[in-house]
Amino acid sequence: MNEFDRFRTPFEERYSSKEMLYLFSPNKKFTTWRKLWIALAESEKELGLNITQEQINEMKSHIEDIDFEYAKEMEKKFRHDVMAHVHSFGKVCPSAMPIIHLGATSAFVGDNTDIIVMKEALELVRSKLVAVLENLKTFALKYKDLPALGFTHFQPAQLTTVGKRAALWMQDFMLDLENLVFEHSNIRFRGVKGTTGTQASFLHLFNNDHEKVRQLDKLVSSKMGFEKVFGVSGQTYTRKQDSRIIAVLAGFAESAHKFATDIRLLANLKEVEEPFEKNQIGSSAMAYKRNPMRSERVCALSRFIIAASSNTYYTHSVQWFERTLDDSANRRLSISETFLAADAVLELLLNITSGLVVYEKVIAKRISEELPFMATENIIMESVQHGADRQEMHEQIRIHSMEAGKRIKQDGLDNDLLKRVIADDKIPLNEKDIERILNPKEFIGRAPEQTVEFIENEIDPLISRYKTNKNFEGIVNV
Repeated sequence: MNEFDRFRTPFEERYSSKEMLYLFSPNKKFTTWRKLWIALAESEKELGLNITQEQINEMKSHIEDIDFEYAKEMEKKFRHDVMAHVHSFGKVCPSAMPIIHLGATSAFVGDNTDIIVMKEALELVRSKLVAVLENLKTFALKYKDLPALGFTHFQPAQLTTVGKRAALWMQDFMLDLENLVFEHSNIRFRGVKGTTGTQASFLHLFNNDHEKVRQLDKLVSSKMGFEKVFGVSGQTYTRKQDSRIIAVLAGFAESAHKFATDIRLLANLKEVEEPFEKNQIGSSAMAYKRNPMRSERVCALSRFIIAASSNTYYTHSVQWFERTLDDSANRRLSISETFLAADAVLELLLNITSGLVVYEKVIAKRISEELPFMATENIIMESVQHGADRQEMHEQIRIHSMEAGKRIKQDGLDNDLLKRVIADDKIPLNEKDIERILNPKEFIGRAPEQTVEFIENEIDPLISRYKTNKNFEGIVNV
């Protein structure tokens, strides 16, 4: 059987980065198990158990030396993955074999490894999300003064700027980043809790010395990089921690979907487009097509994340007493694939936000088509300033607006409202007056200032705090 005769997850083939794929790889999982067994043995030795430094050194020298085929054979024999890897580790560490996994239950390596992986995966998500914010910051500052037609209900509304709209996208991602930082800082380690969470096996090992058992829990957790540890657990840590962490990814997916939808709509309007490569084909039939495939993929994967996140709520809600095993198969899928999908979305966002294309003349043309209607109140007020009667001006402008609207909608012609206004002897404004009134920058309010203030006050501090030196390219595999 070759590689094309079996299913391969699209996350590996198309979507996710090597960094995130590694975090959920067998190598990462089982080397972490071995590091946990070493931390346990070291801590037990420090607290007085009969474990030698030679045994620990032997274990440390074989962390990466995993015979996966032998482990598979052992799992078929024992029908138990943890015991299979205990024997696999013991095969290369014969002197340490008697003390590997001493006093522990399967959840010691399984649960603690899941927590370690999710913590590191959140750190990768955080770094990439900061890079996305940095891309959007550059874009927002570049276009902070460029007027653009705003939309409410996807109908023309007051003007905004292209940069201010990007600030709205940034604000969503900023809130996601804040949630991520909070949950990351509050991740708790399962620690050393024993078979049903009572630490009975360890109490037995330490001859009923409760203080040593407490110290064992702290020592192992500290060696694995955790200050916060669950005070109580069943056999497993509460699965509520999973749902809290995955909720961060679902919230990010909401924001990503909204951003990508806006880009798709703007692409239809021909105002802003995602990057489009020189030889990229939009349609096999329609050669002119420039489909927003990156943004569409963001939406597709974001929906997957939002849907998949519900698994964690169901899993926690149906755990019986100290644990049931119906969480295991579900968590193998829901946690890994949700992180892989989030990583894939981030790769797409990095690509899109680093190469957004703005068509300023199309944006200006759309403003020129819609602004005359929006400026009618300003025209009335200016006419009054020139001595005209407000009610008479309102009626004249109303009549001209209706006729111009009819011309646009029924006849498919351009908007001639301004020509009508200038030609009307009853309206005391000339062409220069109208041009001054219709300067688009007079209709954008504080949009440029808001954009700059928002970036300086809220975005810059986050970027400064969490930016890494790694260069994320945002590679898109089609």
